[in-house]
Amino acid sequence: MLKLIKKIIKTGGATLEYPAKPLDLSADFRGKPEYNPQQCIACGACANACPSNALTMTTADDGNSLRWSLFLGRCIFCARCEEVCPTAAIKLSQQFELAVWRKEDLFETADFAVCHCQQCGQPYAPQKEIDFALALLQENQGLSAQEMENHRRQYETCPACKQQQHLTPASRINIGRHLTSGSRL
Repeated sequence: MLKLIKKIIKTGGATLEYPAKPLDLSADFRGKPEYNPQQCIACGACANACPSNALTMTTADDGNSLRWSLFLGRCIFCARCEEVCPTAAIKLSQQFELAVWRKEDLFETADFAVCHCQQCGQPYAPQKEIDFALALLQENQGLSAQEMENHRRQYETCPACKQQQHLTPASRINIGRHLTSGSRL
């Protein structure tokens, strides 16, 4: 019995001293998603990719904005949101202690203005997404101010009005992959 006690003392503790000492986490540890609303363009890719429906994009109560929301109580830390975000607005942190007193503290939200069609006035897309697309176009092609204004007019017109006003040629509209009798998969 004395030998067993000596061996236990010599070996030391088998458990971690958490929470008295912080845990050493791997660099690949996936914790709470950190969200940067200034970097987000409200495209909704994260909400579409979220398997647990922790992320949602809904129309806000005022009808003139989109509401992005994250409910950490449903998040499974799968990192799909981080993978699909085109602007890297979501990054998984190493924070995993998410205990709160109130359920409302597990929600994160951000509101984004909606672009209204220049022709019919109907809301149809997040303004930040359109501005991001125009900024990419300007950066890659170096267009003049007049050309950018023409593109802005086209981008800020809803698809129904584009079709009525013939702003987009029918040959450039690709709704999906169509199979013909001679095509192969």
